[in-house]
Order: sequence, then C-alpha cells, then structure tokens
Amino acid sequence: MTETGKNGVSIGCGQLTWTGMSPDDVLREIAQAGYDGAPGSLDLDIPASDVVSHYASFGLRPAPPYYSGAFWQSDREGEILADAGPVARYVRELGCTELYVATGGGDMITASGKTRSQRAGQITADDGLSADAMSRFGETLSEFGRRTLAEGVASCFHNHVGTMIETADELDRLLDLADPESVFLGLDTGHLAWAGEDAAAICARYSDRIRTLHLKDVDETVRLRGVQEGWDYRTFTQRGIFAELGRGAVDFPAIIQGLHAAGFQGWLIVETDVTMLPTALESAIVSRDYLRTLGL
Repeated sequence: MTETGKNGVSIGCGQLTWTGMSPDDVLREIAQAGYDGAPGSLDLDIPASDVVSHYASFGLRPAPPYYSGAFWQSDREGEILADAGPVARYVRELGCTELYVATGGGDMITASGKTRSQRAGQITADDGLSADAMSRFGETLSEFGRRTLAEGVASCFHNHVGTMIETADELDRLLDLADPESVFLGLDTGHLAWAGEDAAAICARYSDRIRTLHLKDVDETVRLRGVQEGWDYRTFTQRGIFAELGRGAVDFPAIIQGLHAAGFQGWLIVETDVTMLPTALESAIVSRDYLRTLGL
C-alpha cells in the first residue's frame, strides 16, 4: 500500500459492481485488480480508525465517500448544515480531504408528469428546479461547503442522472449561484455522457474546481436507444448503459490530459455500476488496465 498514487494521483474503485459478495471479498478483489483504494464508509457509528485499519488489511486506503441531501428544500437546510462538521471531521479521520456531495430528487415529478428517475437521460429545461429552489440550493450548498472546508475537507459537488442536477445547464445554473471558494467539483464523467453532454468539455470548463472525479464510461448505442424508447433509470442500467473505461463514448485521454495540465492531484474513482461482463472483478481489471495506458 502506498500513501499516494503515481504522480500524486490515486486510483480507487467503487464497490457497486459487486453483488452477492461480502464486503471483505469485494475489497479483496478491488486490491487484486490493482487499485489503491475504495470509497470509505460514512457511518459515523463506526470509528474511522477502524475503517482505515480494515482497508489497510487488504492493502487499500479509503477514498472520498459520498454525502447526499435535498439542498434545494428549505425545510432540510438545518439538518444538512448540522451534518457538515461531524461528516467533515469523519472524512478527515478516514485520511481524505475531499467529500462527494450530491442531491437526490429521483422521485420528483417533472413537467412531463414523470419523475426525474423515469426521465433519466431525457431531461429538458422545463424539468428543472425553479429559480427560487435553485437559489436555495446554491446558498445551502455554499454554507455546507464553508463548514466542511473549516474542517479541512473540500465539498465536491457530484452530478448524477436521475437527480435534480443532471444536465450541463443545471450544473451551470447551480455553480453560478454557489460560492466558488467553498464549493468544488467531483464530477461523474459517465453521468454527464448519459445526460447527453460532452464530459471532456465540461471537465475542461471547470478544471480549476475539480478536486476528484468518478470515472465512468457509457455505451452510446445503448444511450441513444434508451432516449428513443423513453427508458427509465433502471432500464438503462439493466440494458448496459455503463461500459468499462475505454469501451464507451467518453474521451478519457482528453480528460486525463486536462487534469494533468491543471496540476490535478487526488483521487480518481472508477465506477461501472452494472457491468455486462461475466464478473465484477473482470470489469474492474479491464478499467484499471485501460487507465495504465493513459499513464495512471
């Protein structure tokens, strides 16, 4: 186990691909596939030191975990802001200086009468948050970020299909309202591509705010068919929207080149939520081997 990866970049692997296996077996296979770590727990009832020791027993380190909240809802503001300090301190104890921060909203009804989850990859401007709701989102997210930053942890906003921030327009609207000194980015390349966006272009546009990334790839043929047939989120995943890195439409060479040019150091976390390959281990190895061809 190394304290940092090559050139200050560490490569993690998300655990979602594995099903029907114990958490220990998942960590063992992530290590076998050649990764530096995996996202850590955010269960504050488990001492962070125990998580660090447990990961170390497999030769791994905890990578930045994931926090989600309904930032646009005023009645959730107090709860979310109260979480910021304790969560950030726990993240620091895991050995991380970044936290992925995302939003829910998959069950929110859009202008079409369908939920955001049912409209996955097909969101239009009419489906988005109102100006007032987006303003609340920006204010609450900014304050959350200030509180985590005071504890030494950068809150990195994370886009996600099926939530209230999916498209590039929605991301731009939010970032125009969020404090750039306290809200950073932990983008998801695959979810950008699934939303029909150019992930490399968006990463380039916000390169100065990216502190960590989820690396996902997307099968463009599957995406186009799903949009044409109006699939919901689950149908997209079951029919193979996600591809192993280098086997889909995302321009990873451009993304990695841009990160290097911006002096990026930190965690890149590989995720293939649902694989069409025979095993999760095979999927993890394919993606890790691909990143090596890019110098990672």
